[in-house]
Amino acid sequence: MKEVPTNARQSFGDIAPHLAEITDQVLFGDVWEQVALSSRDRSLVTITSLISLYRINEMPFHLKKALENGLTREEIIGTITHLAFYAGWPPAMTALQIARKVFDEAGGT
Repeated sequence: MKEVPTNARQSFGDIAPHLAEITDQVLFGDVWEQVALSSRDRSLVTITSLISLYRINEMPFHLKKALENGLTREEIIGTITHLAFYAGWPPAMTALQIARKVFDEAGGT
């Protein structure tokens, strides 16, 4: 049996238990596990959306997850560069600084 995710319940389950439960079970337990997209591709779509919509609070978590799911730093920077022309310069510049911090925290090259 597959292990049910619990990160949301651990992060904010004390204040919003139902939201945490459906985040874990539906979003990460079901939607993120659908076979139509690989985890890598799903991460690429997610970070593209977050950058384009200027969702800076969620970006660090999902940039880290993108690295874990096989996206390279070069692919992430290439995505940010590409989005500068479609989402705008400010979202791209902000995403670049968030990516730098995530990369620094992840260590390595």
